[in-house]
Parts: sequence; structure tokens; C-alpha cells
Amino acid sequence: MAFGSPSPTPAIAAVDTVVVESRVVACDGDPGPLGHPRVWLRIADRQIVCPYCSRVFVLREGAGDDHGH
Repeated sequence: MAFGSPSPTPAIAAVDTVVVESRVVACDGDPGPLGHPRVWLRIADRQIVCPYCSRVFVLREGAGDDHGH
């Protein structure tokens, strides 16, 4: 490596963000071989991250007042 050359940076995968209307969401990853078992997630505050695929579910502003469900 020559002096002054920038060091290579690792590739960072883009995070898939989904805006939702409900506090309870289901995630099964992508269809096909890259998917994962379906999991149900509950958004307690404003967002939650799927433990399998790192997809981020964000509660839309003003949505999710479904406390009884």
C-alpha cells in the first residue's frame, strides 16, 4: 500500500426499514432461501429490530394506539 492511499473500508449492508401502523408485526425475512422462521415482534416504544435479519420496524407517528391487543 502506498503512503497517502486510503485504507479499504468494509462493506456495510443496508438496513431494511419498514414503517408500520401497528405495534405487533410479523417478520419472516425475505421469501426464498434467505428467509427465516416467522417471528412476531411487539414495538414497545417507537421501533424494534428483528433478531434474525436485523430488519427495523418503525411505528408511524400517531399510530399504534392498540393497547388492548
